Amino acid sequence: MAVKIRLKRMGAKKKPFYRIVVADSRSPRDGKFIEEIGYYNPVAQPKVINIDDEKAVKWLQVGAKPTDTVNTLFKNNGIIEKFEESKKA
Repeated sequence: MAVKIRLKRMGAKKKPFYRIVVADSRSPRDGKFIEEIGYYNPVAQPKVINIDDEKAVKWLQVGAKPTDTVNTLFKNNGIIEKFEESKKA
């Protein structure tokens, strides 16, 4: 089973709000997921990003692959650095 960390779209038309979820790669975008690890609101000024660092690093250690957008969010919030440090330790 391939596990991905990706965005689940929520919110109204033209007002997106995303949840960052861990899901099986075969499930649909807004379908069943394993765990919710944060959220992202690109409409708010400034943009609101809230990610549970511990859960994100745990899933990266287990082998979950983030999508390109989630990977960018992780880099901006320093989660990738924490993951790299945990690999070295």
